[in-house]
Amino acid sequence: MRTLVHLSDLHFGRIDPALIAPLIERIAAIAPDVVIVSGDLTQRARSGQFKAAREFLDALPKPQVVVPGNHDIPLHNVFDRFVRPLDKYVRYVTDDLEPAYIDSEIAVLGVNTARSATIKDGRINAGQIARLASRLESVNASAVKVVVTHHPFDLPASYRERHLVGRASLAMRMFADHGVDLLLAGHLHESHAGDTAVRYRLGDYAALAVQAGTATSTRGRGEANAFNVIRIAAPRITVERHAWGVEQATFACADRQAFERTERGWARLGAE
Repeated sequence: MRTLVHLSDLHFGRIDPALIAPLIERIAAIAPDVVIVSGDLTQRARSGQFKAAREFLDALPKPQVVVPGNHDIPLHNVFDRFVRPLDKYVRYVTDDLEPAYIDSEIAVLGVNTARSATIKDGRINAGQIARLASRLESVNASAVKVVVTHHPFDLPASYRERHLVGRASLAMRMFADHGVDLLLAGHLHESHAGDTAVRYRLGDYAALAVQAGTATSTRGRGEANAFNVIRIAAPRITVERHAWGVEQATFACADRQAFERTERGWARLGAE
């Protein structure tokens, strides 16, 4: 079995400082095999915000797979936005924009969907899809294949198509060809888990799409600060949402959903 901690939308520069120490403590207690951060580490891509994000990452277990989000590209500095959009991200977080963690049981592959030309939307391009396909071809066939992006490939029912990552359909066809099992994303500040069979008609193929809410930001959009703990024991994947409790001043498992891969996609085994 492998355990993943999935954080997203940290937004350093607009966080609740009271959450940081309990969050670090809780993640350490979980002892994940991999920590995943699916973008928006900062609020406005400023150096001080990246330094704070770097300090936070340094306090978390390793290995880590981290990808940028649209907030990690400068908004108001037009020169930096278009000439060196991820310069500070590369300087303070990582210069690997296609990070990966691969072992005998899982392959976690990150993709940068943040773009200078849009304020909040994202895109995956043909070159990224081709490189991702090449990496997937080299992965052990029995490994659970995980793709991490900031912008989502699937959505909760209340969201419209425009919230999907650009060229999602093109990427999904490749995911079907290479048997990608799990899609992790953020961006919406809303936790969600479900399979892609309804949105994408790709024969018997479906991926399990999991959204993380915001772990630390004050921009909760009505949902408590939370992160996901994903437990993988193929063919079963369990998704736990660990939410902040104000009275308890700690993060605790708020709900748990189990899914099992079948010949027709992912069967929801129930919520706890």
